[in-house]
Amino acid sequence: MATYLDFEEPLKELEEQIEQTKEIGKTTEVDMTDKIQELEKKFDKKTKEIFSNLSPWQRVQLSRHPDRPYTLAYIEAMTGGHFLELHGDRNVKDDKAMVGGFGLVDGETVMFIGQQKGVNTKMRQYRNFGMPNPEGYRKALRLMKLAEKFNKPVVTFIDTPGAFPGLEAEERGQGEAIARNIYEMMQLKVPVICVIIGEGASGGALGIGVGDKVLMLENTWYSVISPESCSSILWRSWDYKEVAAEALKLTSADMKKNNLVDDIIKEPKNGAHRNHDEIFKTVKRTLKKHIKDLKEIDPEKRIQNRIDKFSKMGVWK
Repeated sequence: MATYLDFEEPLKELEEQIEQTKEIGKTTEVDMTDKIQELEKKFDKKTKEIFSNLSPWQRVQLSRHPDRPYTLAYIEAMTGGHFLELHGDRNVKDDKAMVGGFGLVDGETVMFIGQQKGVNTKMRQYRNFGMPNPEGYRKALRLMKLAEKFNKPVVTFIDTPGAFPGLEAEERGQGEAIARNIYEMMQLKVPVICVIIGEGASGGALGIGVGDKVLMLENTWYSVISPESCSSILWRSWDYKEVAAEALKLTSADMKKNNLVDDIIKEPKNGAHRNHDEIFKTVKRTLKKHIKDLKEIDPEKRIQNRIDKFSKMGVWK
């Protein structure tokens, strides 16, 4: 059963009407084609109307939609199952919130790394709700270094509400692990592409977010803090989360406008959560193009371009 957000309710009603009309046509053997086509036109019109006027808070809601595909779904679709997951940071343990390994994309080997949220309550607990511990970031770095050793491009999928804020994570060096990743990713000799597929929150996202190309799906967000946390700090209440979302300039359009990401990947007309196949194909096509282009640049030049790009951020004359 599909999940509908409050602003998607008109679409739910129209979809139910379409299904009911189809059922009437089947049971009564009356030709309902015209009626169905009319309802489908209404549905398309309403979809366009809703999704062309989304507020920043609505985009935040879409980025968290439970029907939205997560990292492993993208990897599975892009590799056709030709994916070997690698485990452990060779130090503490295997962090289930961070996944990674080698995958085959149309004959080309790519190192995939990303945060993984669970698809149900039990899996969400198992994956720690997509919030990695230090060992998750250290695993990610180990895999990036492995990709560099074998001269394979790195693709990261970012989808996290933030790095795990627990006491034990801080004791094991959460801040150091993220900082180390930023430092090392800046100097990787292989092409690095980062794609924000859902939530891009704080250092949790930045720990695997330094790349030659940083891309955002249309209905995702990228910010130093979530709207709820921002609201609770500034107003001592979550009630102002919509105001915070607007003020944080966290949408893909805002991030592109401020030159903080390189490009926006368009989602299907009714969102990535409604059409998995289409978004998988779009992301795969985009990644293949960028990998091809980046491979043609000399590694030293690529590193310098990466350093220059991030050094310019937040600087005004």
